[in-house]
Amino acid sequence: MTTADDVVDALVRATFEVAGVLTRIGGEHDLSLTQLRVLGILRDRRARVTELSAYLGLDKSTLSGLIDRAQRRGLLTRGKNPEDGRVVEVYMTPAGLELAKRVEDDIRRALAPATGRLDPEQLDRLVNLLDVVSAR
Repeated sequence: MTTADDVVDALVRATFEVAGVLTRIGGEHDLSLTQLRVLGILRDRRARVTELSAYLGLDKSTLSGLIDRAQRRGLLTRGKNPEDGRVVEVYMTPAGLELAKRVEDDIRRALAPATGRLDPEQLDRLVNLLDVVSAR
């Protein structure tokens, strides 16, 4: 029978494996793990700095510095919300979107040996279980 300790151990091992892949690939693209997370969040949306800050668990000044560095690299930009011009949002530039796509492809290839061992039913189960665990 699987114990709570077995579950925690399995989650930690999987987290270490995935974090290792993300850290390595981020480094290959001169991105920190936090910068990777920002690109992942913004790849399909615009967000306020306060929303990003809350989601990432960073204070606003730390996140602003991170955004400034990404903006200098041409990956992110700030602009007014189209519906409310008083609100400033952060979003990806075309260069940022292109880099995010390359990083996503690299991550998919790096994780393929692990995910490739699973049949389609197991993959569906894994996604569903991880969604439950991450409360999605």
